[in-house]
Amino acid sequence: MTTTLRSDLALISEWIKPGTHILDLGCGDGKLLAHLRDTRQVSGYGLEIKESNLEQCVAADINVIQMDLNDLQKGLCHFVHESFDYVVMTQAIQTIHHPDLLLAEILRIGRECIVTFPNFGHWTCRLSLALKGKMPVSTTLPNPWYDTENIHLCTLEDFEELCDTKNIEVLQRAVVDPNHRTPFMMRLLPNLFGEIAVYRIRRKPGKAIPVTH
Repeated sequence: MTTTLRSDLALISEWIKPGTHILDLGCGDGKLLAHLRDTRQVSGYGLEIKESNLEQCVAADINVIQMDLNDLQKGLCHFVHESFDYVVMTQAIQTIHHPDLLLAEILRIGRECIVTFPNFGHWTCRLSLALKGKMPVSTTLPNPWYDTENIHLCTLEDFEELCDTKNIEVLQRAVVDPNHRTPFMMRLLPNLFGEIAVYRIRRKPGKAIPVTH
């Protein structure tokens, strides 16, 4: 049975090498892990906090651990250095209290990391703020400001500036729309027309990631 994946998850699956070991943070219902297990012989674990998602992971025979990503002391610190080939975090970094600290942790335990997030620099977000003076509601940011888990929205430029500051190397970047397409204008001006950002990153060789909190 073929699993239909969200656009960013479909792209991530293309970046993951067969036979590798991954950790999926905020794995949801486990669709990505199940797809990678069935098509690329990938092993690994998912971390998830919602009970309904945990039940779906268990039903799909996915190894899953209930964990709050904001509680680093009880969470990722228990994983040893470079214990995974990849750590994946999809559509979650903008919901984290201290995303820079979490990036440092996932780059400690993973040789490479793949991160996706909605691009707040998209032209519809800018237009909504400029003309309406209100926080935007869009396909990738569907909830009103008072009913959303997003607390640290950022643009492509913001994320890449953070990477540069924290000695993080960007190995690969893609920007897509919700249908996994990258039209010409999105390739030409990704920060203006990209809706979903997908990054493959690692620690710069020989460099430590500075922690400021």
